[in-house]
Amino acid sequence: MIKNKDFIEITYTGTLETGEVFDTTDEATAKKSNIYNKNMTYGPVIICVGENQILPGLDKEIIGKDFKSYTFTLSPENAFGKKNPKLLQLLSQTSFKKQNITPYPGLQINIDNMMGTVRTVTPGRVIVDFNHPLAGKTLIYKIKILKQIKDTKKQINSLLNFYGKDIKTEIKDSNATIISKTLPKELQKDLTEKITTLIPNIKKLTIKKE
Repeated sequence: MIKNKDFIEITYTGTLETGEVFDTTDEATAKKSNIYNKNMTYGPVIICVGENQILPGLDKEIIGKDFKSYTFTLSPENAFGKKNPKLLQLLSQTSFKKQNITPYPGLQINIDNMMGTVRTVTPGRVIVDFNHPLAGKTLIYKIKILKQIKDTKKQINSLLNFYGKDIKTEIKDSNATIISKTLPKELQKDLTEKITTLIPNIKKLTIKKE
């Protein structure tokens, strides 16, 4: 039975109520659904339950389950939230012309470090939706819980994946060393606390710049 803070290996596919696939760990499914990303590594993933590495609603559903396949239906409140009307903004065509952008419905843009989707385009005006593209939608996840991960290095690497891809790990006894070119200093304290709290086998963590 799975408990909070357990490290587990899973595969999953997320669909809308229409059956449209929007996320998956399976490469063949991604290609068939036209959402394949060549920069993504497909296959089973390791997560720490309760650490917000998946949607909060899925975290809650997984706790207490066994190692087999499940289908979970998540309401918008347990997924990406309800649509917030305040995140629909009316912008002028001029602001797009300054950036040499021709807006059209469905175009995804970045404005002031916020990702938005163009909803409507009328003469002189554009409505941009800054809600998450899946906000307000009920999501269906098919998840296969494969096994519990007790290997210390695999546990650490699963946490490091959320901080970057250029990070190396060395473990000797109860001491771990993390080597990275780009890990920001402001994240190092948070990472140290997270690893030593979630992985009791690690008594000392050292972070070095490559």
